[in-house]
Amino acid sequence: MLNYAVKRLGLAVAIVSLAMFLLFCMIYLVPGDPASVALGPRATDAMKEALRIKMGLDQPIWVQFWNFFSGAWTGDLGEEVLSGRPVLDVVFEQLPYTLILIAGGISWSVALGIPLGCWAAINRGSLADRLVGILSVAVIAVPSFVIAIYALLIFAVTLRWLPAIGAGEPGDIGDQLVHLILPSLAVGLGWVGYIARMVRASMLEVLEASHIRTARAFGLPDRVITYRYALTIAILPTITLLGVGIGQMLSSAVFAEIVFARPGVGKLVYDAILTRNFPVVTGAVLVTTVIFVLLNLVADLIVGALDPRVRSNF
Repeated sequence: MLNYAVKRLGLAVAIVSLAMFLLFCMIYLVPGDPASVALGPRATDAMKEALRIKMGLDQPIWVQFWNFFSGAWTGDLGEEVLSGRPVLDVVFEQLPYTLILIAGGISWSVALGIPLGCWAAINRGSLADRLVGILSVAVIAVPSFVIAIYALLIFAVTLRWLPAIGAGEPGDIGDQLVHLILPSLAVGLGWVGYIARMVRASMLEVLEASHIRTARAFGLPDRVITYRYALTIAILPTITLLGVGIGQMLSSAVFAEIVFARPGVGKLVYDAILTRNFPVVTGAVLVTTVIFVLLNLVADLIVGALDPRVRSNF
């Protein structure tokens, strides 16, 4: 297990390094002068030049890349253009809102996807199985921003059951949870279909295994066989799928935070792109990339600990 964990950690470091390189290249190729956009049309040439020097844009590209790369590994992501605050502080102020939104989306996808997948597997070939299949494909096909807009229009504007915008009053957990329902539903609903299909396929394979047939021969109740013996094995691929799904949920969170006017990293990146605040863009994207890689690493380690076959095949 230790050898497997070291290999996975090395792969994670390589992925983060490659992501940093690609991120720097994409930011460098974006057209426009960041200093001119940040200061506005009334800024003088001297003011623009001073900001370029402050941002390090006057240096050769390889020097800019080395400063960015070395600073990122030491936790120094630069300063916010206008306020001069450390980018890491700006990102970490918004990060909890996004993480809570992702956690809510995962809760929706797990709470709905696993029972639907089990139900479809138990009733294989029935009308219930077909309905779950149709529902899974439908929620997968609908983009998250469409779900967000329609959820806002139906439940907030038309029915007025839930609040439309904001993240709730600070310190009021109940109000924050109510404000979280619609955005987290928009983020997590699409993954209900993926998880339901994955659980169904895994359950069908496990239910045909020899130990399940032995359990049936001993007369164990179907409920015990399904949820105690079959589901505990069939859930392993779902853990890996959730690790990958978090990356998609991070991108979906951008639309949810904009539609529902919630604070978060996605909204922060959107506003920073509009103002060409490149240090904030690179810092926020890099932090979310590291979180995504770490969560995938945790998911892989959990699966590796539960299933020795994964460790031997890596």
